[in-house]
Amino acid sequence: MISERNEVKVFAPATLANLGCGYDVLGLAIHGPGDIIIIRKSPETTGITIKEITGDEGKLPLDASKNTASIAAQAVLTQLNLEGGFEMEIHKKMPFGSGLGSSAASAVGGAFAMNELLGSPLERMELLPAAMEGEASASKAWHADNVAPGLLGGVCLVRDNASLDVIPLPAPSNLWVTVLYDPKIEILTSEAREKVPTEVPTHTATTQAGHLAAFVSALYEENYDLLRRTMVDHIAEPGRRELIPKFAEYKERAEAAGAIAFGISGSGPSLFAISHGELSAHQIADTFKFDPIETYVSAINRQGVAVL
Repeated sequence: MISERNEVKVFAPATLANLGCGYDVLGLAIHGPGDIIIIRKSPETTGITIKEITGDEGKLPLDASKNTASIAAQAVLTQLNLEGGFEMEIHKKMPFGSGLGSSAASAVGGAFAMNELLGSPLERMELLPAAMEGEASASKAWHADNVAPGLLGGVCLVRDNASLDVIPLPAPSNLWVTVLYDPKIEILTSEAREKVPTEVPTHTATTQAGHLAAFVSALYEENYDLLRRTMVDHIAEPGRRELIPKFAEYKERAEAAGAIAFGISGSGPSLFAISHGELSAHQIADTFKFDPIETYVSAINRQGVAVL
């Protein structure tokens, strides 16, 4: 089953989760930033050994039993009932704790790279459980809103997180994203979770359900005006925006520059603006060029993780 290749190098992209109306169930992939994962055969060893990690400022464990990427890679071996010796390199090319799916990218990259080195016995959808094992080891939660688009590409709806019932959705051809990231703001996932109410009034739940259903319809119809009306978060954003000091200002400026939607990516602090067209996306980024923040402009990444 193992392929003739001795080494595989992959790029796993950043992802945006929630997308306003889809708390813990919607996500999409962008073209950058992301992580590079390398796995090579190592006949003289057993199991997975992490040889090098870069770009992590010493924060990630070299212990393969504790690292997101290697846990996901090992899960693929376990799923296929295979053994062997492998070396792994992890090159972090995206910020930690940014709300851009950093741990998910490593998990997706680890699972996908191992599968490629084995000759691709598993389809991408079949790799979801392995990638989720890696992601859950870092996030301590089982939700695939980052892992699914990172692995499958495009826009994904997670119908049920427990069973990983994921539905790929169409991505309008001219849908672009501008990401705003302030490295000075650190938001712990646990802190962000505390800002989400444990109980939601019926009116709020039905309003959010309407937005989510209309969002799916807007993607199929490529209806940007409908997207503008649907990407609204009545559940997580009201509490979480308090953790981002300039949220209201940035939203106003992005919308004035042409954004059709604006929100918090995952737990934050990254913010995203949705645009109809590349020009509009760059105009939004230009609006913030004098601010002490990082910006990323990208079309929707329809491929997801890929071999380099």
